[in-house]
Amino acid sequence: MADQPRRPRTLGDARTEAEAAFKKVTTKVAAAPPKQNAVPGIKEQVTLRIDQDVLEFFQEGGPGWQDRINEALRKAAGK
Repeated sequence: MADQPRRPRTLGDARTEAEAAFKKVTTKVAAAPPKQNAVPGIKEQVTLRIDQDVLEFFQEGGPGWQDRINEALRKAAGK
């Protein structure tokens, strides 16, 4: 007696529909992590590439050049 090939399940199959319904009801949706509000005055370290001449301009004023860059960026952002 030859083995008969199995019929592939179709999307209209009752079992397939039941499995899909079960997965839909039991699948947990990943909750988005809570958005953290930016606290004023807290600085974040980042890497920023700027042209050498711009860097030299701000560094010519001595210490505090990073604060001056930050102030210029704040002004450009309209804040």
